[in-house]
Amino acid sequence: MSGVARPARVGFRCDAGVKSGVGHLVRCVALAEELCARGAEVFFLGEVCGSAWARAQLRERGLPLVPAPREPARLAALACELRLDAVVLDSYDLPAGTGAALRDARFAVLALVDGDPLGQEADLYLDQNLGAERRPFPLPAERLAGARYALLRDSVRRRSRAVPGGNAVPRVLCFFGGTDSGGVAPAWARALSATGRPFLGTVVSPEPFEAAGPITVIPPTDRLPELMAAADLVVTAAGSAVWELLYLGVPTALTWVADNQLIGYEELVGRGAAAGLGRAADPAATGLLARLLADPAAREEHGRRGSGLVDGRGRERVADALLGLC
Repeated sequence: MSGVARPARVGFRCDAGVKSGVGHLVRCVALAEELCARGAEVFFLGEVCGSAWARAQLRERGLPLVPAPREPARLAALACELRLDAVVLDSYDLPAGTGAALRDARFAVLALVDGDPLGQEADLYLDQNLGAERRPFPLPAERLAGARYALLRDSVRRRSRAVPGGNAVPRVLCFFGGTDSGGVAPAWARALSATGRPFLGTVVSPEPFEAAGPITVIPPTDRLPELMAAADLVVTAAGSAVWELLYLGVPTALTWVADNQLIGYEELVGRGAAAGLGRAADPAATGLLARLLADPAAREEHGRRGSGLVDGRGRERVADALLGLC
């Protein structure tokens, strides 16, 4: 009798927390949704610390979270216990030998990177950053590179943007990941208020604070895709959420809060797909925000240039490549 192939079993080694943020988790969740839709069994290996919102992303999707050791050989042993076929690595903090230990144990390894692979060994690398396909890669291994591989969640892929220009007073959304690891939300809220321009603002912050002017501060929320689609302008950092904003075509003003975000920031601003605020909420940034709030055409030009750079099918392409390794 011929055997029936069992579903692929994939582990995601991904941490999320107050200091590390949740960008790694969000893009892994997007790929996990695609794999589950194809019948694969998925496990998250690691810790989700200090963020109820992050823990809820896994719980609400029925994605099991398994505590995982940092030591590479012990992680490989856990992968054996779980009978995995492949492991996805998405962390800047893992020991450099993690990928090598997993490959030695005969697991296929996909490493999500932002430029530098940080010494991590893998069978396949994914760098979803805009323009990554043009930048040199230090390894001869296979790489999926560029925004055509951007990983988007279901909640974004089924969303469409409201009619541009439909609001007499612009709606502004301001957020910096699920944890605001840099603690910058209050400063950018002050910069928006200092513009003196009319707007209605929503600032997402895990820590409540008093904001001046027409600004409502809310905790991290699952309504973020809905809020993005309804916004006339989004103020955020050049992290994982950028690909969601490009897909929706929402005008965006960017800063950066971690050095690894600078490559994406420069690429997007250089293409005119986003307005560049710099790193600090200083008078120059406030002036640019004032101009964007006062000029709908200038805002929408950024949205127009960004729209189409991400087609929403990146996770399908990545899943095809990953499952081909199993």
